[in-house]
Amino acid sequence: MKFLFEDESFSFETLRTAGFANYGGADLGEVIVTARAIPEGDEDAWLKQWEATADRVAIIGEKSLAAGHSVSARQAFFRASNYYRTAEFFKRASPVNDADVARLSGRSTQTFIQAARLLETPFEIVEIPYENTTLPGYLFLADHSGEPKPTIIYNNGFDSTQEESYVAIGAAALSRGYNVLAFDGPGQGAAIRESKLTFRHDWEAVITPVIDFALTRPEVAPDKIALFGYSLGSYLVARAAAFDHRPAAIVLDDGILDFHAAFEHMLPPYLVSWIHAQKDDEADSVLRMIMALKTGPRWAMQNGMWTFGTTSPSEFVRKSKLYTLAGIAGDITAATLVLDAENDQFLKGQPQAIHAALKSAKQLVTLTEAEGAGEHCHMGAMFRAHQTIFDWLDETLAGL
Repeated sequence: MKFLFEDESFSFETLRTAGFANYGGADLGEVIVTARAIPEGDEDAWLKQWEATADRVAIIGEKSLAAGHSVSARQAFFRASNYYRTAEFFKRASPVNDADVARLSGRSTQTFIQAARLLETPFEIVEIPYENTTLPGYLFLADHSGEPKPTIIYNNGFDSTQEESYVAIGAAALSRGYNVLAFDGPGQGAAIRESKLTFRHDWEAVITPVIDFALTRPEVAPDKIALFGYSLGSYLVARAAAFDHRPAAIVLDDGILDFHAAFEHMLPPYLVSWIHAQKDDEADSVLRMIMALKTGPRWAMQNGMWTFGTTSPSEFVRKSKLYTLAGIAGDITAATLVLDAENDQFLKGQPQAIHAALKSAKQLVTLTEAEGAGEHCHMGAMFRAHQTIFDWLDETLAGL
């Protein structure tokens, strides 16, 4: 699905930004006028134009807030947060100590918190104990009753942030009576940008303390906790659920059995064999030529090296081999919804693979191009995706 750009990565990320309009995370006119000012593949212009739009919309929010118009302010701040996240997206050549990364991610967080504090339902900034530090989190409660409610734990993916949680699943969940606990884990959001924590494949070490924290809250029904894995987050929550059996349900959007398979599909077989044989000088020279020519591989390798804590593209691809559920998917006991996107350009075939490996109660749902839901994580079709997720989740939790 091409959306405003021919460049595949620019198209997908613009669709992702625009698709959150359902829940107030964008306005279509703002997306269109911003995109048309960006030349194909121009990452500098991408940052400049999205930041300019974000700044303009944030000022609208500030003026509305000062005048006492809280709904208008909330809407503007949510849009600005999404646009700041979008502006920072391709800034991956050297993100450590990058002033643009710090500024834009900081503004995305700031405007998000300004918006969330204006919600009509309770919102809290929380710190989740993790090893010798804490993970930053947001807790959205369905109402002010204090009564135990079913709760979704939102897990980021390869590049998402906890600020994306509200438009990705939070608003849909709150409207149906669910609490949402979102957090940035190692390799994600503020955990990588501020605390320098990189990804780890043994994600049970992350989810277990997150569940422990959730269970300290009286508003969380302990027998109705669901894990929602977003993109790479689907591997992460499935891995955790194989070891921690407290979640009643998990939602994999979209399902992954083996993250490394994405690179085997993207790269020539000879190059994959060089990487496995640790012929990094030869492999990296080819990988860097590919990166120079195409936005998608360049961004993926740069983001991977940063968030996985590696120093070369080959090392990152090799490290991704640890991210597999082979041999442990059968240990998952939670009821599992596996989503599949018909035209997924990243993880084709992976939802079917994890579904086949599961032994727990399970359902595989393919959302299609014909209904506008065939892109990775069903970008541009959030209502359709959430209808699928929550109809299944309502029925699954009710049946416990």
